[in-house]
Amino acid sequence: MKIYSLTKKEILTSMAAFLLAATAITLGTTTLSKAVTTAAEPREIPVYSVDTEEKKVSISFDAAWGNEQTAELLDILDRYNVKTTFFLVGQWVDNYPDSVKDIAKRGHDVENHSDTHAHLPQLSNADKEKEITNCNEKIKSLTGKSPTLFRPPYGDYDNDTVKEVKSLGMYCTQWSIDSLDWKDLSPQEITRRVTKNLQNGDIILLHNGAKNTPAALPQIIEEIQAQGFEIVKMTELIPTGDYTTDHTGKMYLSESD
Repeated sequence: MKIYSLTKKEILTSMAAFLLAATAITLGTTTLSKAVTTAAEPREIPVYSVDTEEKKVSISFDAAWGNEQTAELLDILDRYNVKTTFFLVGQWVDNYPDSVKDIAKRGHDVENHSDTHAHLPQLSNADKEKEITNCNEKIKSLTGKSPTLFRPPYGDYDNDTVKEVKSLGMYCTQWSIDSLDWKDLSPQEITRRVTKNLQNGDIILLHNGAKNTPAALPQIIEEIQAQGFEIVKMTELIPTGDYTTDHTGKMYLSESD
């Protein structure tokens, strides 16, 4: 019988190979575990529209930068006696406090569009919370009322963003109709995009700083009303209580409600 002996170098080489193999197996198992956990996590979807039998829709404006059009938009809304929802960025609130007060005074929703218009999925959960709460505090200091609705900048969100909004007792919201007014489409094209396929519970996205939005707004309001829809604030469109959203973001109240 032959007896084999290993040199010190061969022993060390074998031990190193064993450790590398064990590490690879451990990392592979951890990665697989994380993948399974991620795959099993349900997707969190904001409110894009509302399930309702009533012919009601909401118009919303995002305000992040300029302010040249705001007063004119508010005058048009007053002329038609229509109330809408404004999502304001905290930095915009800092720059235009009188406009914030005017929006609220005229009876419109004043809601949260983050503090700095950041891409929230790129931030830590702690920084997500700061983006939301800082803007809430700024709006409340001017209007006396804290926002209950939040719209992620750029429509950019992840599960943690939606969860963070919910943890603060707020609704994470988007839109079901995009006017694309920020592309400086003609007033007629903006109106067509908004009104061609209206459904109960739709949420319409406009911007306070888009060049042709003031010219389009009267046409939009008149066409929506001609189709038999009532225009209401989002806080009136979105029901309170436990809810779910389907894959399109349509909001359904839980059966218990």
